[in-house]
Amino acid sequence: MGTVQSPSTENKKQNGNSVYRTIWRWHFYAGILFAPFLLILAITGSIYLFKPQIEQNLYQDYWVVAPNGDKLPASQQIAKAKELYPEALVTTFRPGESESRSSEVGISQKNESFTVFIDPYSGESLGTLNNEDRIMDRIEEFHGELMAGTIGDRIVELVACWAVVLIVTGLFLWYPRKKQNIFGVIIPRFNKGKKILRRDLHAVPAFWITAGMLFLIMTGLPWSGFWGNNFQSIVTNSGEGYPPSVWIGSAPASDVKTKDIAEVPWAAETLDVPISDIQGFTKLPIDDVVATANREGIVPGYTIFIPNDQEGVYTLSAFPPKAEDEATMHIDQYSGAVLADYRYDNYGVVGKIVAWGITLHKGTQFGLINQIVSLLICLGMILVVVSGFYLWMKRRPTKEMGAPKAPSITKAKIFLFVLIGLGILFPLVGLSLIFVWIVDFLVIQRIPAVKKFMNA
Repeated sequence: MGTVQSPSTENKKQNGNSVYRTIWRWHFYAGILFAPFLLILAITGSIYLFKPQIEQNLYQDYWVVAPNGDKLPASQQIAKAKELYPEALVTTFRPGESESRSSEVGISQKNESFTVFIDPYSGESLGTLNNEDRIMDRIEEFHGELMAGTIGDRIVELVACWAVVLIVTGLFLWYPRKKQNIFGVIIPRFNKGKKILRRDLHAVPAFWITAGMLFLIMTGLPWSGFWGNNFQSIVTNSGEGYPPSVWIGSAPASDVKTKDIAEVPWAAETLDVPISDIQGFTKLPIDDVVATANREGIVPGYTIFIPNDQEGVYTLSAFPPKAEDEATMHIDQYSGAVLADYRYDNYGVVGKIVAWGITLHKGTQFGLINQIVSLLICLGMILVVVSGFYLWMKRRPTKEMGAPKAPSITKAKIFLFVLIGLGILFPLVGLSLIFVWIVDFLVIQRIPAVKKFMNA
């Protein structure tokens, strides 16, 4: 004799099924729209992780020198570069981080930026590289903004934020509804047929890399132009990025932010640039700036940004592999006084967390192990995207989108609240949600042919 279910039990099952299909539908559409961009981010990220090794091989002739006696003073090395480019403006100087590493003199000429590589022992030029030709910088630009400027930055940020929606909805769909063993949950089922295997090859790897994906997304967002800038402002104003005052002396500050004159660690980007005390017009020799950096224990591999106006300052930026070695220093270009000395220990709690997140995201904090772990996460993302696309192609009916049929999202109240919460946390997600609902209401639901194709 069959079991008769009560109306309340039947309603609960129907409601549960409605919620499941609603979330499945949103997961499907988010995947179709944003998975291709996630694929791009995963591939470019995988390459960029190995920037140190790739550049070491690409620029070996520029970088490697044979130690031979004492190094020439920085001023003489810069003078050698000026002999080659007498009309150029010298913008930066970077001493090599080891005895066998060349020095780099940054110059600007005819609206282009170049790097002249100098043997610090002989003063000879090892070659000049147009900064636009640095392959890994182009990979970074493609990874961060699709080489499309502000628009590309916003697209990447939107993709990253919607990836969180994909992860949340994916976890809901993955979570087992019935009592079952580890197969199909944390291990794919290889003996249940192709249909089940295709599902498991998408869902199971996605589960394994969930934490890693969330970590890469959240550590990448501080660099974004919209969410990242607003987050940085909140952190700075709260004092959790850097203390309200890090000045050593009483130097007046300009309206210029440090990120506008130099490439510095994230926590120092919005630090106000002090003004040099103009009591004379004798500029401090670059050799004295190098001596100050060495005396103050700045980690080798730092870059000196050279001022080219009367009120400017020398800015030292150490952006090394390990977060705890970061440093930003402003030096009066006349007196040589250290106007600001800002290290990792000066960061607030959030500033330290972000600093660690960035170096872990880039794969530099723990060297090769860090690179391999991050690479596995990126490869997992590629597998999940490809398997999801393959799963859709196999399930997709002819001449239809193949989206799961589901009731209005308003019937899945919990999920609706989750989406609203994500929309508040990530404003671009909120704006895109409004856009999607408008399109759904005005187009998909009102044009029969479109409604049929979308399975709405």
